[in-house]
Amino acid sequence: MRRVTVGGEEPYDVVIGPGAQVELGLVLAGTPKAAVVHAPPLAALAGAAVETLQTAGVAAEAVVVPDGEAAKTAAVAAEAWEEFGRLGLTRSDAVVGVGGGAVTDLAGFLAATWTRGVRVVHLPTSVLGMVDAAVGGKTGINTGAGKNLVGAFHPPAGVLADTDVLAGLPEAEFRAGMAEVVKCGFIADGAILDLLAADPTGRRDTEELIERAVRVKADAVGQDLFDTGVREYLNYGHTLGHAIERVEDFGWRHGEAVAVGLVFAAELGVQAGRLSRAEADRHRDLLTAMGLPTRYAGDWAALQAVMRVDKKARGATLRFVVLDGLGYPGILTDPEQAWLDAAWAAVSEEP
Repeated sequence: MRRVTVGGEEPYDVVIGPGAQVELGLVLAGTPKAAVVHAPPLAALAGAAVETLQTAGVAAEAVVVPDGEAAKTAAVAAEAWEEFGRLGLTRSDAVVGVGGGAVTDLAGFLAATWTRGVRVVHLPTSVLGMVDAAVGGKTGINTGAGKNLVGAFHPPAGVLADTDVLAGLPEAEFRAGMAEVVKCGFIADGAILDLLAADPTGRRDTEELIERAVRVKADAVGQDLFDTGVREYLNYGHTLGHAIERVEDFGWRHGEAVAVGLVFAAELGVQAGRLSRAEADRHRDLLTAMGLPTRYAGDWAALQAVMRVDKKARGATLRFVVLDGLGYPGILTDPEQAWLDAAWAAVSEEP
């Protein structure tokens, strides 16, 4: 079993490997009650988590929420809070999030807000959840204004990334999650790029890739929990990616939108004179080999409007994460419109 410790005021472990879920009873030992939040397709896995907790002496019950991004609304949160009240959850109790990134985002938000904060443990069931959403303590729900604009920083008590569950993950979902892994390669760990170049599916070295991506995130979170410095670099490719998700009413998978965002950010780096053409081309070539999209035909004006309410924006000023060479991320503030338009052309127009 692989373990990565995320530092901070209350360090916690991310456990990666087959059968990691069995440690749930250890993480929450002595906890009186727990609410296991999950979407309908994961009822069996959530039921196993409930049984594990009950065997450990924790009074656990399942709380069912909608599947995917439909879970991340104020209405769903309000319904879950009512369920927590019915269960009698107090500050000494816990929430367990079982699912992909959407459910772990919601479960973390519910835990952060119920009685002003209870412990949360995540059992991510997707690559995206294991390397990104479940790690780092960012929680949130969506609004009409944008994605994750309502939320809180609430680090989990533990993350159990049971890689056994990935065997049944649809290939498109697995591939989309790898976009977050390759992002970590571009901003920090070049070995990730080499591993994916050797096997673009990511299936051969899944556990090592997940561990490496989690270490990149753990390093940033340990230094900057509240996303005011180096943690912002984890948003490489996300400014346009989140805008695509919003304009498409979340019809695009997160990782697919981020893949286009990575190519856009690389092209923007070229326009700003901070990234070489060869390094930008490596983005497109590797993502294409991985089967991820690198082009998107959409409403450029609408996308720009959404990007201006991105969490990294400051007032009316756009800010992007770009690279000063592979492995050297930085911030580009208020880029020239001509640079933005050129980067957009690179992802919107057919070659």
